[in-house]
Amino acid sequence: MPLGFFAQKGTTFMVITQAAPTAVYIHIPFCTNKCHYCDFNSYVLKGQPVMEYLDALEREMERTVKKNPPAKVETIFVGGGTPTVLLPNQMERFLQMVRTYFPADAAEVEFSMEANPGTTDEDKLAVMKEGGVNRISFGVQSFNNELLAAIGRIHNTDDVYRSIENARKLGFRNLSIDLMFGLPKQTVDIMQATLDAALALDLQHYSIYSLKVEENTLFHTLYHKNQLPLPSEDEEVGMYELIMNRLEQAGYKQYEISNFAKPGFESRHNTMYWRNRAYYGLGAGAHGYMNHQRHVNVKGIQPYIDATKTGLPIMEQFEVTKQEAMEDFMMVGLRMLEGVRNADFMSQFGETIEAHFEPVLAQLLAKGLLERSADGYKLSKPGILLGNEVFGSFLS
Repeated sequence: MPLGFFAQKGTTFMVITQAAPTAVYIHIPFCTNKCHYCDFNSYVLKGQPVMEYLDALEREMERTVKKNPPAKVETIFVGGGTPTVLLPNQMERFLQMVRTYFPADAAEVEFSMEANPGTTDEDKLAVMKEGGVNRISFGVQSFNNELLAAIGRIHNTDDVYRSIENARKLGFRNLSIDLMFGLPKQTVDIMQATLDAALALDLQHYSIYSLKVEENTLFHTLYHKNQLPLPSEDEEVGMYELIMNRLEQAGYKQYEISNFAKPGFESRHNTMYWRNRAYYGLGAGAHGYMNHQRHVNVKGIQPYIDATKTGLPIMEQFEVTKQEAMEDFMMVGLRMLEGVRNADFMSQFGETIEAHFEPVLAQLLAKGLLERSADGYKLSKPGILLGNEVFGSFLS
């Protein structure tokens, strides 16, 4: 789908046309607690003005669709925070708002919601199902209870099994879990046991991410005090190779660096990001991308609520130049294991990948980190392990 083209004006590039977004991201910033590694825009639920936040979110939705009416909505993703900390009546109100401002064909839309184990009883799941949610992504992280406690999670493995059982009982047939590797005191054997337990659930999708020590987290503080016993680089690579091998043997396709799915259950919403498509971003601290402009919303709960009373709650907005858009296309597109296609690049930018990135491509091909595909380029097996080096090569 052509997203538009650029015309030069001075040193920047102005967008002439762009299709309306078909993907919607909505942020619910409340959590039961803050995990030790988390730098997401999230806040402990206790004492928060949840209904006022939902009122504010509705104001933002109304103003957003008035300014940028949606095309056919293909994917909706509700993230956080932990969206499932909403009470059933709050969840019902929220999902009614989504249906009102972003109507979608229930049979065709992928409607995902993040959840934490232990926050999805049958009553809440029934409201979610009735409200259109058809895909749930559970933040499991590990099947080792000691490790879960050490990283600040408040659920245990029993909560995971109960949550999955409840979701299946209520008729959800597209379930995913997030796992993490490279955690403090985590070993290859612990990772192996977690994979045993995870694969025994026979889910449709698994996302498995390496720990990144982010600023403004407890782990960052401990790291700089030399009190964070992380695995060695070789151990971390060993865990990742184990993950890739185990998932492949179990019949899951690795379609993105950190994501594995049964055929037909790849995350359509996240693929929108990796294909550098436009998307709505709503809620406190949410990022959006439309009309070839990226924006970031006001982050704090009360500042966000207040901002929606006078207009759109945008904290920062900037135009994406042609050069930046090309770099983004390559960096996010190469996360997909099928790689990037010249046809897509040409439709967005009016030239081939080689015309713009020939020196970088030649260097990465020579190093064996990229390989040619039928109509473009993709990561080689060594390139998958050195993805950040590949992506960084496309930054000017």
